[in-house]
Amino acid sequence: MRGIVLACGNTQLPMIAQRDDVHVVPARPGKDHVDPHLDAERLVVAGTDADLAAVALRLLRKEKLGSVALGYVPLADSSVAALWGLSTDPARALDIALNGDVDPVPFVRDDVGGVLMGLGVLAPVRGVGYSDADNVLRGQASRIECTPDPDRGAGLQVRIVNKRFFGSKVRVSRPRAFQLGCLPTTAVLDGHKHPRPVDKWTWYRHTEDLRLVRGL
Repeated sequence: MRGIVLACGNTQLPMIAQRDDVHVVPARPGKDHVDPHLDAERLVVAGTDADLAAVALRLLRKEKLGSVALGYVPLADSSVAALWGLSTDPARALDIALNGDVDPVPFVRDDVGGVLMGLGVLAPVRGVGYSDADNVLRGQASRIECTPDPDRGAGLQVRIVNKRFFGSKVRVSRPRAFQLGCLPTTAVLDGHKHPRPVDKWTWYRHTEDLRLVRGL
């Protein structure tokens, strides 16, 4: 079995919805909708970055990261597409997702059981943050942004942003793990707002990479 397409949420594109290999699933699908398809060699997610993260989480939980390739057809603004140079044209993206080559990329997790595929944001922040053993924040920041490292370094790219009257001051680090303790703040993960304020947060690189289809 290979090349199964998961059309997440209200996917209306005929080129996707009318295919024989498509399974329509809810937005941010869970185990009941994803796990029956984990014997496929390749899963293609048509939807949002949050949908992609939900499917990747099931690969992690079922220990399928090493055997299932993950393709992506972004149907909304996508930090994942920008990060890894994926096509945002649905027809082109679907062709690559089904037929392109696999390119392992860093797979980022957090300490509350989630994963980060594109952009994670904590804002506003007042606290103490560490990139590995380096103290990169003591005080306040307008926002902290985290992505997988597109340069394939230790795993993460972390940007600590302080807005000024003229522009912003940005401190960039590329650790394997980032830890924050802070006053309660808001976390937005792949475009999805965390349900509760958080006063601590950790992102870190998983021991296995994600087998992302990029068509290189």
